[in-house]
Amino acid sequence: MFQNDAFGPLDRQECLRLLAEVPVGRVVYTRQALPAVLPVNFSLDTDASVLLSTSPGSDLVRAVDGVVVAFEADEFDAATRSGWSVVVTGRATVVTDPAEQERLSQAGPTSWMPLHGTVFVRIESEMVTGRELRRARGTR
Repeated sequence: MFQNDAFGPLDRQECLRLLAEVPVGRVVYTRQALPAVLPVNFSLDTDASVLLSTSPGSDLVRAVDGVVVAFEADEFDAATRSGWSVVVTGRATVVTDPAEQERLSQAGPTSWMPLHGTVFVRIESEMVTGRELRRARGTR
């Protein structure tokens, strides 16, 4: 097997730390039996769940509530050929508890899009994987 010290896996804690540093990721789900990817702003909750904020009538809410989705975020620097990518896989649910909705309206993510009403979607971090690419020695 080829060993490359410039490329390596990230543990769960490091993945969550990196996710907390970026404001935008992509949710991957199924729409009309086809894969769909949607860029979204997000935040991490205290239990490491990914939180999204969207409108109550959005296609995303109807498509993801109660199903397993993937969420991916990354950061890359083309000049140094380095960066990281993290994928969270888990069940997505619409937050319906009034107390939880109130808490998230104060501390949760705020959509970058103008919304008419707000719904929060929680993606449980059942599986968290990541990898890092560091500038390899001898590369320009």
